[in-house]
Amino acid sequence: MIEEFLSSWPLFQNTYLVGWSIALLLSLVGVLAVARDQIFIGAAMSQASTLGITIAMWIGAWVAPAALPWFHSDNFLSAMAVAFSLVAALITTRGGKESGESHEAITGWVFLVSASLSILIVSRSPHGLEEIHRLLSSSIIGATGADVTIFSLLAGLTALFLAVTHRRTLLFLMDPAMAAAVGMNIARWAALISTLLGLAVGLSIRSSGMLYTFGCLVLPALIAKNLCREVRPMFIVAPLVALMTGAIAFVLAN
Repeated sequence: MIEEFLSSWPLFQNTYLVGWSIALLLSLVGVLAVARDQIFIGAAMSQASTLGITIAMWIGAWVAPAALPWFHSDNFLSAMAVAFSLVAALITTRGGKESGESHEAITGWVFLVSASLSILIVSRSPHGLEEIHRLLSSSIIGATGADVTIFSLLAGLTALFLAVTHRRTLLFLMDPAMAAAVGMNIARWAALISTLLGLAVGLSIRSSGMLYTFGCLVLPALIAKNLCREVRPMFIVAPLVALMTGAIAFVLAN
């Protein structure tokens, strides 16, 4: 089995590298969500990204390719996925304070509205069911060299950011009140972490599908939470779990 996997490397190396890079990236930012007990924010952002992609496809169906070719490109789909994911992340972060609703309630609304609108939009398409299946399932087999560069760079920058700001990040995650008392801008840190989550989820879902994205975002962090007594080692255990299970998964898939 291992020999067969190695023999497939020249053909599927981009798929493997992108899958591992996404797993590393999402496992790191997933700790931020799990440590704050906001697990289903990942599901809401994933569904919002799906809504962004469906709206992008709907726009592309109405726009002539010769007139505005960019609206039919993968870059437009990725941009819409990231934009909607960022909006969902910011809504779930700020909505609880401004509206009086809990974060769980706001997250539930974002998830349900995004899921409902996605189905309504693609139902008008003659290939609506196929489009939903393509969005939900993994399309990582078509990864390119550019995807490898983007996700490797983003994973590296995320790891560097967490390494440089680990003390402030841990204080914000574990005791926001104390963080505010020592002079940290809580609203700015919440927006920063939400932006990081939205960017990671929005880019990942376009390349790997919603199920793979949500799984890599939540499961390694949950496993690390059960193995570690503190938040600090979770940033090491979660990526190790993600890379190990990702390697096993690709070997079995091959």
